[in-house]
Amino acid sequence: MSIMRHTESLILAVVSLRANLMRSILTTLGIIVGVASVIAVISIMQGFAHSITQQFENMGSNTVIVRPYVSFKDQLSGKTAQLTVNDLDAIGRYIEGIDIIIPAIDQRGVRLSYKGQNTTLQFVRGTVTGYDDMNNHYPENGRFMIPSDDAFSRKVIVLGADNRKDLDLPETPAGEYVQVNSQWYKVVGEMEKTDAFLGFSQDNVAFIPFQNAVAIMREQAQRNMFFMIKATNLDDSTVLIAQIERLLRKRHKIRKGDKDDFQIDTSEQLKEQFEGILDTMTLVVAAIVGVSLLVGGIGIMNIMLVSVTERTREIGICKALGATRSDILIQFLAEAVALCLLGGLVGIAIGFGLGKMVGALVPSLPEIVVPLWAILLSLGFSSAVGVLFGIVPASKAANLDPIQALHYE
Repeated sequence: MSIMRHTESLILAVVSLRANLMRSILTTLGIIVGVASVIAVISIMQGFAHSITQQFENMGSNTVIVRPYVSFKDQLSGKTAQLTVNDLDAIGRYIEGIDIIIPAIDQRGVRLSYKGQNTTLQFVRGTVTGYDDMNNHYPENGRFMIPSDDAFSRKVIVLGADNRKDLDLPETPAGEYVQVNSQWYKVVGEMEKTDAFLGFSQDNVAFIPFQNAVAIMREQAQRNMFFMIKATNLDDSTVLIAQIERLLRKRHKIRKGDKDDFQIDTSEQLKEQFEGILDTMTLVVAAIVGVSLLVGGIGIMNIMLVSVTERTREIGICKALGATRSDILIQFLAEAVALCLLGGLVGIAIGFGLGKMVGALVPSLPEIVVPLWAILLSLGFSSAVGVLFGIVPASKAANLDPIQALHYE
């Protein structure tokens, strides 16, 4: 019986809203804008999180990354940190449980030129054979570097997927010569396209032999050098990290109690760190944007109070015909909740469309993802706003004296 009453109240609420369609639409604008903004923000941020997860999964959960590290406070005092090729050799020689170890150096702001066309790379990465296997990122055409490229410091380069388009190179660029800053390099391959990382394209990069990068960067090379290590067994990564830490502390002559001048992370840890940051940003931004939902709720309360005044005689007639206080209360609450749910549904659709549109206008953004919890949260919050801000006008309507209501002009 109670279910039938609530169903009838909801049907009457929808009929009432249709009778005042324009006012209903204007009333729900605040809810629509709030929900649309929340869904758009969450969809974009979750798209970033999904993209990051995929890229770290490509690296494998048994990958360990070792890089120089100095805290910001120590940097201000002039301290620096570095890794050397000798550190790399020592790790490979003395540490067990290593499947492969790859050195790499990044140089940013490098200019790439070809027949009058120029582009600035996000970075040039100097590395060696095996980097493509470790990262599951292979050439679309041509080849990656081979051992002799590094051994003889050959001036060869593997381009990122964006470089060929930016420089208007042939579809198969292998064999062409490009200028890296002031030096000429022979193109030997072009990497397959990858997803953006935190909104930045990972295809505006190029790869050269490790020894070439060392020669180009000179004294800066050791400060920018890092190692990528793949453990033979996933379960050995914790032991592996402890062994590397002991070895590097001994080699760098770090005394007991002093901080490390290096940082060791697993790809799993990095993934969790990035996901944690993005989740926090999502909640903070969504909370800020969600304030507009409260503003929309206040708007609904004001409109519903006006509606109660306009329908005073109607309420009096209903009470005269036997409607109880709870019947009137439920009726007006149902109207408020229906308004908010309608605004929530429209807002979800608009927010999803906004996310898609932003993703289409900004190619570097990953594909948007709208999680089910975001949709349910938006609808739940919309309903809660309807109840919260509908209770005042509903109570006012329910408490009207039927005789006074019938005499209301």
